[in-house]
Amino acid sequence: MSEARYSMSFTTGGLFRNESLKLIALYLELGDWDAVRDNVSTNNILQARTINSLRRVSREIISRLKTLSPDEIKLFTGISPQEQSYLLWLAVCRRYRFIADFAVEVLRERYISLKNDLSYEDFDSFFNRKSEWHAELDGIRPATRHKLRQVLFKMLREADLLTSKNIIIAAVLSPDIIRAIPAENRQDISCFPVFESDLKDI
Repeated sequence: MSEARYSMSFTTGGLFRNESLKLIALYLELGDWDAVRDNVSTNNILQARTINSLRRVSREIISRLKTLSPDEIKLFTGISPQEQSYLLWLAVCRRYRFIADFAVEVLRERYISLKNDLSYEDFDSFFNRKSEWHAELDGIRPATRHKLRQVLFKMLREADLLTSKNIIIAAVLSPDIIRAIPAENRQDISCFPVFESDLKDI
């Protein structure tokens, strides 16, 4: 029996940190994501070139930000760009289970096994392995698969979890971020390259 289908619609952009800042500020003002979406479309908050691009990008960002808890949203505007990127990586992992599985099974596993590099071959191997259980992956064209890999590595670099030479960077999660993650989502920390022992005093 196959597992629940993966959503693979993350071919747009990267982490969108600057855009997310604008949308979160708007959400804190309006208190409703539908109102944020309408405001973005009406006023072109993201300064997109076309209305279709604006709608596609805003829809993608909002779908990620909606996975953040109220405490995580409130924390966002008062923390460093690095910590904001961590929260956005968390949101991406919650939005896309494929990325979360990759983060846990490949990124973190390599880190805690003291293998400090991450290659495109690691992605390809993971993709092929998951294809055995997820028929939806078999229908993805090589060009789209290449794009998915490219975007995923771009997001890892923007989150400062990977260098330009594909060396894994340990996440340094602050007590504020740890506290903001709901207790029922504690396992989400496994999406970061971090030793559990590093968190024991937080």
